[in-house]
Amino acid sequence: MTATDFPEPPAPPARPRRIRLLLADDHPVVRAGLRAVLETEEDFEIVADVPTAEQAVGLAARLDVDVVLMDLQFGGRMLGSQATAAIAAAPGAPRVLVLTTYDTDADILAAIEAGATGYLLKDAPPEELAAAVRTAAAGKSALAPTVALRLMDRMRTPASALSRRETEVLQLVADGLSNAAISKQLFLSQATVKSHLVHIYSKLGVDSRTSAVAAATAQGLIRR
Repeated sequence: MTATDFPEPPAPPARPRRIRLLLADDHPVVRAGLRAVLETEEDFEIVADVPTAEQAVGLAARLDVDVVLMDLQFGGRMLGSQATAAIAAAPGAPRVLVLTTYDTDADILAAIEAGATGYLLKDAPPEELAAAVRTAAAGKSALAPTVALRLMDRMRTPASALSRRETEVLQLVADGLSNAAISKQLFLSQATVKSHLVHIYSKLGVDSRTSAVAAATAQGLIRR
């Protein structure tokens, strides 16, 4: 009897590559909680977690990452939407899944325009979060139900919906900025800022900055 009478057993199937994650949130407890939840998934691997948007941009460019879970508000100067835009602009960039507490039009539009693949709220159950990560890793859109509903409402009434720039201007008004300060921050002329405000007043059916902020806050268009 020769060795050929005993063929080599078939090689075991290759283990699928795990989804490599980068967590970006300025709250240590949140990062620890996300790590604890996501590490229970056999197909996930947490490669790093960082407290600033700037660090997220740097590591997303240097590490082999599939999905970045990105908060929107950080203690530093860079916002999550800005970090998302910086990450998404790079060739072969990882997908960015925004994970936040904010569901206003201003936040949603800023994130999507920046290039976010998905937008999820922090009160999502663990199984929904895991599913969203897998969907984002596959290059598909992953939206929280409330976020998807808000976007659908905007599509149904495009004439009355505030544009991305209008929500940005109104959010700065709510933050207490003058027209001159808004003009400087957004690199617009003061005449353009005033024109945006006129359109905002018309769409919201109001006649003042205070009323516009109140109406937009009540409708979930901006944060206050």
